[in-house]
Amino acid sequence: MSASVSSPTPAAPSAKDISAELRRRALAHPGGFADLATASPVDPTPQVFIDALAAAGGAPGYPLTIGVVELRDAMVNWFDRVRGVTLTRGGVLPTIGSKELLGLLPFLLGLSAGDVVVRPALAYPAYEAGALAVGADVVAEDDPAKWPEATKLIWLNSPRNPDGQTLTVEELRRAVERARELGAVIVGDECYAVLNEVDGQLIPSILDSRVIGDDTSNVLASYSVSKQSNMAGYRAGMVAGDEQLIAKIAARRRDLGLIVPAPVQLVLSAVLSDDEHVVEQRALYTARLERLRSAVEAAGFTIHGSESGLYLWATLGENGVDTAMELADIGVLVSPGEFYGPSGTQFVRFAVTVRDEYLDQAISSLRSWSR
Repeated sequence: MSASVSSPTPAAPSAKDISAELRRRALAHPGGFADLATASPVDPTPQVFIDALAAAGGAPGYPLTIGVVELRDAMVNWFDRVRGVTLTRGGVLPTIGSKELLGLLPFLLGLSAGDVVVRPALAYPAYEAGALAVGADVVAEDDPAKWPEATKLIWLNSPRNPDGQTLTVEELRRAVERARELGAVIVGDECYAVLNEVDGQLIPSILDSRVIGDDTSNVLASYSVSKQSNMAGYRAGMVAGDEQLIAKIAARRRDLGLIVPAPVQLVLSAVLSDDEHVVEQRALYTARLERLRSAVEAAGFTIHGSESGLYLWATLGENGVDTAMELADIGVLVSPGEFYGPSGTQFVRFAVTVRDEYLDQAISSLRSWSR
């Protein structure tokens, strides 16, 4: 009698495989599809950007890693005027967008195997990718009391991608206090912070004096103008806070050639000095979120969080991949929540970084959707 042989359990589909299948289904929809999954800006860049770029074309010399004086002053003034944070030139540094900082910071800080990097329970993948690249361990945990003793770097994200959760001054203060108990660097990823308001107020910064007093030690804030100024293609961002950390990061970036190009530095200076175009962009995103929210709820979804940012985080109480597949079949492409962490398994993320005609198409499809 021969022994029975069990078949190996098939591997679960990867995020790449799931994304490919979702796009295949959306492309097959006869009426075309609306891409509410790709969170890339689509609106025109502001005139202040165009004017600055035209004037900054010549750049024969090497750019400054720390940024030209005009840019450093613009960054300092922006944090003061928009975020209510007082800094000096030594406390700001331009970055090549924000994603490269998220991915490279563990390396720039000298982390290695045995160190722990804490990220939000639901998170953009770059935090984890940067930690794994240096061999550090990753802990997905929102409760500061549960952050391990070996923690060296902590990422916060407010408003958070994907669910729009925001952190209050009190929550930020508790996180900073715990980070200092651990001797860890704590970074607030604030790239969506000026695009919405909660109760009539902008989202507080981790560098707010109500959070840290007058002590910036081991505290940083990361920001990008990709969403506020529709210039993601130019990779322009900044990091600010602890001057000693900024100097350390700048020195390592200089050695590695991680320098924001000179014309981009001047453009970044210009857009940070103009608030009017940001107000206009905020109004666009707010209106799109309100319109989409109504259609998503009418389709039977329950929306969680989503109090700020550029997304609606919604569930039908079932596997989010299954939901996303059904939506792709009706021409609405969204991101399954499991892409952002295990707690997102029953959710999908709707983005409003989409032109209005496509948003209208998605709203129409959702309102006529019959399961």
